[in-house]
Amino acid sequence: MKTTYIAIVLMITSIISLNAQDRKNTSTAGIKGGYNLSSVSFDGTSEAAKLHGYHLGIYVESYIGKHLSIQPEILYSKQGYKIMDNNGTYTQKLDYINIPLMLKLYPVKSFFIEAGPQIGFSISHKETFDSGFVLYDTSKEFVPNNFDWGVNLGAGFKSDEGVSLGARYHIGQSDIYDQDKPKNRVLQVYIGFEF
Repeated sequence: MKTTYIAIVLMITSIISLNAQDRKNTSTAGIKGGYNLSSVSFDGTSEAAKLHGYHLGIYVESYIGKHLSIQPEILYSKQGYKIMDNNGTYTQKLDYINIPLMLKLYPVKSFFIEAGPQIGFSISHKETFDSGFVLYDTSKEFVPNNFDWGVNLGAGFKSDEGVSLGARYHIGQSDIYDQDKPKNRVLQVYIGFEF
């Protein structure tokens, strides 16, 4: 079994090393932005209703081979969730500054898969409760933790002109609050442009 694992690692290393001089030691920078569909997972068993948002930011992609690159990013991200029941709809909007660090693998020229960690910092939040009756609506405040972290997985396409189209899923690992262990879940669809 160990021999199989060693063979697989050597094969992947060889593929990455092949013709690495084409992109090796080059870096590009750009802007990116797109659509968020966010929610939270409670205790790992249930998920709140989804909320629409967006993200916008900058990135640097540094190639460490023809088929491999590292891409740090700084993104402003509008996230949140809804909880709906017979009493009304509770909505919490959360604004984050997120810093993902993605490892991107290009198995073919224009297609990439990506994975990596992300840390986030909560910069603002807003809560609303809509009961359908003005007298019972409220704006009770639930303050989220300032720090968030998780893992991103994604895939996309990048043209020779430096235009990227992709989708990414964020799986939060830290609790937004101390009660019920809610964790961020965010699906992102984005477009990026190199400078």
